[in-house]
Amino acid sequence: MVGMEETLRAMDEILAFLRTLPKKLKSKEVENFIQALLNTRRVFVVGAGRSGLVVKAFATRLMHLDFEVYVVGETITPALRPGDLLVALSGSGETDLIVESAKIAKKVGARVAAITSYPRSSLAKLADLVVTLPGRTKIASIKGFVRRELYGEYASLTPLGTLFEISSMVFLDAIISSLMVKLGKKEEDLRAKHATIE
Repeated sequence: MVGMEETLRAMDEILAFLRTLPKKLKSKEVENFIQALLNTRRVFVVGAGRSGLVVKAFATRLMHLDFEVYVVGETITPALRPGDLLVALSGSGETDLIVESAKIAKKVGARVAAITSYPRSSLAKLADLVVTLPGRTKIASIKGFVRRELYGEYASLTPLGTLFEISSMVFLDAIISSLMVKLGKKEEDLRAKHATIE
């Protein structure tokens, strides 16, 4: 069947990557991130492109848990204040919008939590705390699809930031689960805050 083989191979690649994710997390980074969320009154999230969609999904769940949360760039987002927490998501840690948002946050006295694959990136250097999430680790070394196939080197079926974005989504949903336990929240509590107009 046309496309089925590639689809299954891509799914296997993604699942294999996700299976390794828990072992690659640093427990201190995760604990610091959870504590930062619990110790702040207002949370702001920022990401660009598909990473932006991931942090919006995270913001939705934080809202379900009664956090005061805002998405940077939305028209109803207020100004950052000292003591606020900016959660900045960027695989490269070099995305202009995200780095500039972190600079502004630091200037006004807010804290920055960076989630990135590169702990030495510009974003990570600005951040008060960093969660290092792996992203794409292998880039094709042989140019040209046919040559790669002949040499037995298969290009990743998860292009660009796909693995980082998927691992971020899984990680941030797992953070929500941890927050539910720490806050004593049940699924019914989240459902009560779910949108009634969609």
